[in-house]
Amino acid sequence: MLACLDLEGVLLPEIWIAFAKKTGIEKLKLTTREIPNYDELMQGRLKILKENNLKLIDIENVIKTLSPLEGAIDFLDWLKSEFQVIILSDTFYQFVGSLMKSLGNPTLFCHELIVDDNGIISDYNLRQKDGKTKAVSALKGLNFKVIAAGDSYNDTGMLQEADAGILFCPPDNVIEEFPQFPVARNYEEFKKTLLDIRIDLNHKF
Repeated sequence: MLACLDLEGVLLPEIWIAFAKKTGIEKLKLTTREIPNYDELMQGRLKILKENNLKLIDIENVIKTLSPLEGAIDFLDWLKSEFQVIILSDTFYQFVGSLMKSLGNPTLFCHELIVDDNGIISDYNLRQKDGKTKAVSALKGLNFKVIAAGDSYNDTGMLQEADAGILFCPPDNVIEEFPQFPVARNYEEFKKTLLDIRIDLNHKF
């Protein structure tokens, strides 16, 4: 059985929110918790970076100050002892290298930024559109049972595709729109929900 987790908001702090606090640019605080359309969100971010002459190095300097969420490392260690784990994220490899190392380098599927010779982020390259959902579908096609968990609109596709889905510390608007998913508000609740679902799935299949 596989556990497929989102990254930011589940194991790591939201990088764009941290960058917004550093720069004072309020619009950079918007995430997939508020804007379901990922391309709309990213194009808005790229426009803001260009208007403010902000480069990859500026974001990297903020990322260097970040660490996993409190309790995330212990939770992930526990999870790897109970399930096979894959991280499915809409972040970028250029952002999370050092942070993934602090998590013990779990398997990560995410995207890549397109950066020019001057360090300007000109665009981004999706590994695949709606990649989280398609990854879960492919894993199910390999006869894995999949439990998926995330906190935002861009996670709901994989939660629906999985054999079971969990919302972890989501905003109220996501809970209201997707009431079919159980909600865990801390890592202890998350553990209990995962184990309960595993029992149910093992009985079902």
